[in-house]
Amino acid sequence: MSFQSEVVNWYLKYKRDLPWRGTNDAYVIWLSEVILQQTRVEQGLPYFNRFLENYPTIADFAAATETQILKLWQGLGYYSRGRNMLFTAIQVRDQHNGVFPTNYDELIKLKGIGDYTAAAIASFSANERKAVLDGNVFRVLSRFFGIIEPINSSNGKKQFLTLAQTLIEDQDASVYNQAIMEFGALQCKPKSPDCSVCPLKAECNAYQQNMVNILPVKLNKLKKRIRYFNYFVITEEDRVLVKKRNPGDIWQELYDFPLIETDKNYQEASADFSEQLQKLFGENSKITALTQQKHLLTHQTIYVQFFGLDNYIINFNEDADIKWVSLQEFNELPHPKVIANFISTNFNYLEKL
Repeated sequence: MSFQSEVVNWYLKYKRDLPWRGTNDAYVIWLSEVILQQTRVEQGLPYFNRFLENYPTIADFAAATETQILKLWQGLGYYSRGRNMLFTAIQVRDQHNGVFPTNYDELIKLKGIGDYTAAAIASFSANERKAVLDGNVFRVLSRFFGIIEPINSSNGKKQFLTLAQTLIEDQDASVYNQAIMEFGALQCKPKSPDCSVCPLKAECNAYQQNMVNILPVKLNKLKKRIRYFNYFVITEEDRVLVKKRNPGDIWQELYDFPLIETDKNYQEASADFSEQLQKLFGENSKITALTQQKHLLTHQTIYVQFFGLDNYIINFNEDADIKWVSLQEFNELPHPKVIANFISTNFNYLEKL
C-alpha cells in the first residue's frame, strides 16, 4: 500500500469531527485556517465558533470595525493577522462581489494569505491539487522519507514542496491534504509519538534509523529580545486610565495601561525608573507593586510588573491614545493577553481602588 493510501486510510478511521470539515465554503475554511495557524484545535475552536456566530458571511465580516475584530481575536497573538482578516474580507466584498475565491492563483493575491493558506482553501473548497505544507506535514515527510535538510532553509523548502506536490498529483486533494495534516497532529507528534501503532513504521526512515526525535531539522534563527514593561493601574471612581498602543510595536491598536519600559527589572533600573515615574506622575507619587507576569512571544520575552499609584499628578496630555474610560468600557476593548489576564483576575480589585 502506498504512503498516501496508508495516511488516508488512517485519517478515515481516526479523524476528529471538526465543524469546518463538513463544508466546502471557502469563507468558513479561511476562518478556520487563519485561526488554527495561531493555536491548537482545542484552543482555536471557541474562537472559530465566536467569529462564525458574529460574522456568518464574508459581508458581515467586512462590515465589522477593527476594534470588534481585535476584541474577538484577543488572546491569539499576532494581532496583525486579525487586522489582515478584516482587510481580506473587504477585498473579497469589493473585488470579488462578496464571493470568496476558491482558486489558488486568486487566493494568493489576498491580504494575509500565503502559500499554505491558499493551498488549504483551494484544495478543501474546490479540490484543487495544491499540496499544503505546515508544521505537521513537514514533520511527517521529513521522518518518513528521512529528509535531513532543514525545513526552514531555502533548499529545504524547495525539496519539501516538490515532494509534497508530487505526492498529491493522483489524490483526492481535499481528503489527502486533511489526512496528512491530521496524521501529523495526532499520530506523528512532535515529541515522543507512539510509533508502535503507526501504520507507516515499517517503511519510515526515521523509525528505522532511530531518528524520530531528531527529524525534522530546523535552523535556529531567532534571538529573543528581553523587555520590561511597568504598568500603572490608575483609577478614579469608576474610571481607569488606559492607553491605546501605537503602530510600529507589538500589540498595536490594542489597549493597555500607561507604562514605563526599562531595560532591566525596575528595581535594578531604579534611577531611570524613578526619573521617568516623577516626570510622568510627579515627585510625590507612590507606587504599590501588584502582580508580575512573564509573557513569551516568538521574538520577545516580556517581564510585566503592575503597580498601583497614589499621590500622583498626570504630567502628560490626555488625547485619543490616553484617556479615562469606565471599567466596563475598558473590559469591552481589545487588550493584549497580559492585560486581559490582569483584568480577569483583578476586576473586583479595580472596582475597589
